[in-house]
Amino acid sequence: MGKVVVIGGGAAGLMAAYAAGSAGAEVTLLEKNEKLGKKIYITGKGRCNLTNDCPPDEFLQNVVRGGKFLTGAVWSFPPEDMISMCEHFSMPVKVERGNRVFPVSDHASDVTKMLEHACLSVGVDIHLHEYVQKIGDLHSTMRDIITDKSVYPCHSAVIATGGLSYPSTGSTGDGLRFAEELGHKIVPCVPSLVGINCKGDFKELQGISLKNVCLFAKRGGKVIFSEQGEMLFTHYGISGPLVLTLSARINRLPLNEITLFLDLKPALSAQMLDARLVRDLTERKNEQLKNVMRGLLPAALCLPVLSAAEISPVKQANALTKEERAALVFVLKNFPVQPVSLRGFEEAVVTSGGVDLKDISSKTMMSKLARGVFFAGEVLDVDAYTGGFNLQIAFSTGRAAGLAAAEYAGNFAE
Repeated sequence: MGKVVVIGGGAAGLMAAYAAGSAGAEVTLLEKNEKLGKKIYITGKGRCNLTNDCPPDEFLQNVVRGGKFLTGAVWSFPPEDMISMCEHFSMPVKVERGNRVFPVSDHASDVTKMLEHACLSVGVDIHLHEYVQKIGDLHSTMRDIITDKSVYPCHSAVIATGGLSYPSTGSTGDGLRFAEELGHKIVPCVPSLVGINCKGDFKELQGISLKNVCLFAKRGGKVIFSEQGEMLFTHYGISGPLVLTLSARINRLPLNEITLFLDLKPALSAQMLDARLVRDLTERKNEQLKNVMRGLLPAALCLPVLSAAEISPVKQANALTKEERAALVFVLKNFPVQPVSLRGFEEAVVTSGGVDLKDISSKTMMSKLARGVFFAGEVLDVDAYTGGFNLQIAFSTGRAAGLAAAEYAGNFAE
């Protein structure tokens, strides 16, 4: 029986351990935290959006980086297989808006328990509170995994230590260090699916939620992102679903070259919006503009919009010139927001960057540089949008790595 050591007891590691164990390997799982799946507990606001109920081709369209690399793993273990596994291990799931899949219980802890139960059912030996210090050199067919408590000789090892996001859960870059020590190139890591710090004072706008706006980004005059949906103003700038998606697209670009714009009324063309303004201004001709604008916008947004259009908020409606009205329509369709920086890893849902995919087999997840070493999950340079896609990537790559690690180990077992 081949010996496999899995480093990391998160989503990818648990799946890798289960897959390797189900393929007949003798599996040891090493987790440095006091419990398994620490990051799983906080996903989906504690409910765990564990996958997205869509076919593989649609799934891969939601992958930001590494889509081609992930094709084999996702087709081999698509979301429907993950859903079947949950039900097989007595954890029923439900599908919500956007095909997001959650446990029926709404408890993220049930996902971890299900994965742990799966591992135990195939004899995985789980060690908590044990920190891997080094991956030893290859000696004949075996390699030592050295921890702060012991040494584990194995035929193959799976590195599933996560990225750098939410470091409080233990994602502190251990796997990236192991990969570098084994000769791998690391694509610089940046936060993804995270809020954006913006220029200016946002205290007055803090807490305003916009449900149906279009957010677009320009770089050098060219639109590089444009989507409609929900967003939120915060004390530091902007956040919410639209912004998280945007962050995944611009996190490797120089933000000083990017300007963001909000179309606050995407359902109305400029001509329709102008007609609406004329009507409001006529009906309330003796009122100040800051009050008239409340018919169109949340109260706290009225002053910033008028300021961007360079119009006095105390000006009477009947005194607004045609040129000023045109400027106001333009700003309502192009309200500018200047990004300064992304929020940090402590708030990022996932890490963008990681082990360079060029030196990893997309079929087996095995390193092309270190025999018998496999990688899975967020430690790799793969990431996707929100909606359960990143956890499914962890499950699909974990399963591919676990099965291949067991087969590799079996070739050398006595």
